Amino acid sequence: MKVLTQFERKSLLFQAPKFIISCNDPVFLESSFRDIEFALKQGYYLAGFFSYEAGYYFEKKLFQDKQYDFPLIHLGAYKYPYLGRLNAPALEYRLENPRFNISQKKYSININTIRDYIARGDVYQITYCLKLLFEFYGQALPLYYHLLKQQPVPYPAYIQTDEFQILSLSPELFIQKKATHLVTKPMKGTWPRGNNILLDLIAPLCLKYDGKNRAENVMIADLLRNDLGRLGAEIKAPALFEVARYKTLCQMTSTVTAKVKQDIPIYDLFSAVFPSGSVTGAPKIRAMEIISGLENDQRNIYTGAIGFITPGRDMFFNIPIRTILIRGNSDCSAGRPAEMGIGGGIVWDSTPSGEWDEGLLKAKFLTDLFSKFFCPAEPEK
Repeated sequence: MKVLTQFERKSLLFQAPKFIISCNDPVFLESSFRDIEFALKQGYYLAGFFSYEAGYYFEKKLFQDKQYDFPLIHLGAYKYPYLGRLNAPALEYRLENPRFNISQKKYSININTIRDYIARGDVYQITYCLKLLFEFYGQALPLYYHLLKQQPVPYPAYIQTDEFQILSLSPELFIQKKATHLVTKPMKGTWPRGNNILLDLIAPLCLKYDGKNRAENVMIADLLRNDLGRLGAEIKAPALFEVARYKTLCQMTSTVTAKVKQDIPIYDLFSAVFPSGSVTGAPKIRAMEIISGLENDQRNIYTGAIGFITPGRDMFFNIPIRTILIRGNSDCSAGRPAEMGIGGGIVWDSTPSGEWDEGLLKAKFLTDLFSKFFCPAEPEK
C-alpha cells in the first residue's frame, strides 16, 4: 500500500507499511480505532482513508447491519513518510463507456423528493450524489498526474493497493489538527468560469454574493461550528465566503476553528465530525438517513476522508470529492471498473436541471477526457 499526499504543495510519500488496519465489517469498526490508538502509541504514522459509510456507525440511529465490499477504514502503519512523490511510468491509459448510475429522470424525481423533505421541515439542505461509471485501461498514476497538472487543487492524494487505486483531485480540506488547534474548511457554492475575460473576472464575485450559494455555505459552516463545539472550545469562523478559482469553475469555502485536547482520542474526534457536514446536509443525522434511502449505491471513498495521522496526533485529511476509484490490480491489462461521485447541495431554491448541470460542470475535468462531446449512456437499471 502506497499513499501519496500532496496537501498544500507538500508531497509526503508513505510506502512499505509495517501493517495495515482495515475494516469491511462495521462490527469491527470500534476495535479498528483501538488498533489506531495502539499504532500511534508505538510511534507509527498512519496514512490512508475512511470511507463515507463509516459515518453510519458513529450514530446508533444510522446503524446498518451489513458488510461492505470496500473498506470502511484502510490505514497503513508507517515508520515515517518520505519527502517526495511517486514516479509515473510513461504509459498510455484510456477511459471508455461512460455512464451514470441513475437516469436524469430519476435524478429529477429525487431532487423534488428532497425539496419535499425541506418543505416539511425535515432538513434544510441535502448533499445528494450520483456516480459516473466507466472502464479504465492502463496505469492509474499517469492519469492522476495529468489531471493534477490540468487542474491544480490544494488537497490532492493518490493511493495504490493490490485491490484498487484512488485518485483524489480534491479542493476541500476536511480537518487539520496541529497540537490543540483544529481547522476545517467546508466547501459549498459553485459557479462556472466565464467564457470571456470580463465574465471570468467577475465570476468569483458572482459566486461570493449569490444568495443561494451563500445560504448553502453558511448553513454548513454553522453545522461544523456545532460539531466542533462537541469536541472543544473557542469555536470561531475567522473566514466566510472565500472563493477559489479552478480551471473549469469557482468554489466557495468558509473556515471554522476550535481548540481541542492534544491527546483527544481519534474515535472521539471522528465520531463528532465525520463525515463532514458539507457532504451530508443539515441537520446531519436526518440528512444521512435521507441520503441512505435515495442514493443508488455506496459512496465508498467519495466524500469520506484521505490523509494521515502523526505519532504526535497531528492530522491532515481532505474530503475526497473529484475522486476516482479504480478497482482491480494496476498490472491488469483488461478494462477495470472505475467510478467517480458527483454531488451538490440541494436547498429549497434548487431545480433538477440546475443541479444536473452543476454536476456536469464539476465532473468536466474528467469527462473532457472521454470525448469532445460528453454524452454518457443511460443506466441499465
